[in-house]
Amino acid sequence: MAGPLAGVRVLELAGIGPVPFCGMLLADMGAEILRIDRPDPGLRSDRNPRHDLLNRGRRSAAMDLKDPRCIKLVSRLAGQADILLEGFRPGVMERLGLGPEPLLAEHPHLVYGRMTGWGQEGPLARRAGHDINYIALSGALHAMGRPGEPPQPPLNLIGDFGGGALYLAFGVLSAVIEAKRSGRGQVVDAAMLDGALSLMTMAFGMRQMGLWSAARGENFLDGSAPYYRCYETADGNFVAVGAVEPEFWAELLRRMGLEGIDPAQQRNRSTWPDTERRLAEAFRTKNRAEWCLLLEDFDTCFAPVLGMDEISSHPHMRARDSLVDTFGIPAPAPAPRLSRTPASLGLPPPRPGEHTREALLDWGASPEELDLLAAEGKIGWRGPAWK
Repeated sequence: MAGPLAGVRVLELAGIGPVPFCGMLLADMGAEILRIDRPDPGLRSDRNPRHDLLNRGRRSAAMDLKDPRCIKLVSRLAGQADILLEGFRPGVMERLGLGPEPLLAEHPHLVYGRMTGWGQEGPLARRAGHDINYIALSGALHAMGRPGEPPQPPLNLIGDFGGGALYLAFGVLSAVIEAKRSGRGQVVDAAMLDGALSLMTMAFGMRQMGLWSAARGENFLDGSAPYYRCYETADGNFVAVGAVEPEFWAELLRRMGLEGIDPAQQRNRSTWPDTERRLAEAFRTKNRAEWCLLLEDFDTCFAPVLGMDEISSHPHMRARDSLVDTFGIPAPAPAPRLSRTPASLGLPPPRPGEHTREALLDWGASPEELDLLAAEGKIGWRGPAWK
């Protein structure tokens, strides 16, 4: 593997959502990742693991973690790693005998990355939850939506991926840098709740400055302001306007032919309903493509709202190769972009257990113990026969 993380080894215990996404980010940057899958997780046989792009860039070994010998093997593998990633509920790894206390005692250099929804402590720590629940408690969900309507979940981008995977990646890499100086690892407690709350820092500051209303649908970044929202076009598509700064708002109005709207009244909330109505009427007079020709190449803070299947046809996205062929599937290119040690896709998403023997040998297991464990069905894939 090439990239800025070449030489960094990561042991990932299979999970869903934020943990594999964190692993994908590290793998794209060159980390060597070994994913530990269950021998037979009961997946549907029609679910092709090659399409699970979050799992790209690493090898997979299937192991039965109910077997004490496999537990001991995983503990030894952790000694070969710089980072361990796990996303179980609090207490699960401890019950397996793979909690941070014994692993850090045996491998003091290890950075132990833990991904949970609610965090390792607190009344809700052991309760089930999903992205929508974590962002609800953080205050983020309350701020999203129109007045008088229920809050609108922003997919699962804020809890799972923004507040979860990205904070986990940031945390473990920060700890690895510190471990290079001290020789000592540590536990990284990355909770999606904490990350989502952290993402609200600017809103908290604006609230204290009197610039943010506690009521949903009354703030300039939530779609309430006419200069920061989406509008429908004549062909039933949508465009996004984000002209927050006065000079960009004035330029947008001028190029739309709406000189009758006074740009100096941009922040006057009493004018918002009429301004929104006039912009909505204007945008419905032309197709989305026509508005792109009129507005996109100027400082109007304008963009078309594209569906996933439309992204590849946009000139800017093509010029930056923003979508790449990812093992036969169009998908987002690795990000961010580094000038000297760029990211790369690496290996395709593995079939669970695809590399069990070769990977475990590379990570220090002996052929004899693998032969014995394989003969007893404790390692290797026992699930569906993938095509």
